[in-house]
Amino acid sequence: MAVEVKLPRLGQGMEAGTIVRWLKSEGDAVAKGEPLYELDTDKVTQEVEADAEGVLLKIVIADGEVDVGTTVGVIGAEGEDVSGLGDGNGAAPQPASDAPAAEETAQPTEGATRAAEPRAEAAPATEAAPAPEAAPAPEALPTPAAGTGERVKASPLARRIARERGLDLAAIAGTGPEGRVIAEDVERAAEAAPAAAAAQTPAPEARPSPSDEVEVVELTSIRRTIARRLTEAWEAPVFQLTVTVDASELSATRERMVELMREGEAKPTVNDVLTRLTAAALMRHRAVNAHFVEGRIHRYPTANVGIAVATPNGLVVPVIRDADRSSVQQIAAVRADLVARARDGKLQLADLEDGTFTISNLGMYAIEQFIAVLNPPQVAILAVGSIEERPRVEDGELVVSPTMTMTLTCDHRAIDGSEGAEFLRDLKTFVESPALAL
Repeated sequence: MAVEVKLPRLGQGMEAGTIVRWLKSEGDAVAKGEPLYELDTDKVTQEVEADAEGVLLKIVIADGEVDVGTTVGVIGAEGEDVSGLGDGNGAAPQPASDAPAAEETAQPTEGATRAAEPRAEAAPATEAAPAPEAAPAPEALPTPAAGTGERVKASPLARRIARERGLDLAAIAGTGPEGRVIAEDVERAAEAAPAAAAAQTPAPEARPSPSDEVEVVELTSIRRTIARRLTEAWEAPVFQLTVTVDASELSATRERMVELMREGEAKPTVNDVLTRLTAAALMRHRAVNAHFVEGRIHRYPTANVGIAVATPNGLVVPVIRDADRSSVQQIAAVRADLVARARDGKLQLADLEDGTFTISNLGMYAIEQFIAVLNPPQVAILAVGSIEERPRVEDGELVVSPTMTMTLTCDHRAIDGSEGAEFLRDLKTFVESPALAL
């Protein structure tokens, strides 16, 4: 019997997703668990696996934004009649000027974002005033073919931009494959629309205006998510604690590990060693390894440490699970994979979930010290500065050694000052003597 393929709910609060492309064509054999299509959620683009085995008999919705639970395809036995399945869905929702914008990938966050969050809605966009019939079409925009009543072929990004700019996709000529409307087409249409309208009215006397040089940047979906998450973080009553540590042994430990690494292994970084040391300190202070959820504190038995990663689309926080039970080399391998996929936009929702603590390291940018913003519902985040040669007093003598600052931001609803201070004290001890934790 044929099985309808429905859009899954991949995270708490997810109400819709955007089908980017199908990885199978109608008539292809499909195995259970095999990737079927790519889905863009509010945090990541990931492959959705088939829940059944058989033949992909019908693709109901080829691409575009789709509500959770909607039938997008049908799998069954070869030759099975499925003409009536999936027809009740209707076509995928058409972008409209007053439709809420769907969010892209992700968190914190990245200071960070979290995978399972409600979708934010954008304010209704204002429709552009139609130009008089006598107005000539701008040269940059070839006149599209007359509508056929079929759904306009357009990329998900083009639909998103058109919705945010209040543009009608049917009025935009596509330059992509088979006339598909792509993001560049929508951008050109958005730039040409004001020029076409201005051509119908006498030009006002030219006056220099500062606004002529202002670049207005529309928020991407991930930036809207980051904005919402950081606003939530500022609602928490927080305090910060800062320590300066001698990073001599931390750097030396990392260098020795690099010397001992085998061919093909990921090269450990200072942050990899610090992640392992932080996980050890978290196991001594579970009050810091916790979430604050609906007036309750959830303390966790393992350290799932999130690493803030900057990507072209915004900050995301992939999670290194069970960092307290992993070696530095294992952490390095997981981190290398997560960072590579984060920058390629290939993270899965599972990569962003279940973090219990976050590290944000800006040392590679020569930032000496900073304060990181909480990553709710986590109750603490560690901001790490650069390792630099600085003078300090040791046994009454002035010495110069590599030092590093660490600033812990704590949610005071879950952590008292003494608890945060004890955690930071132990972490300082581990950084200055890594053998105690490793």
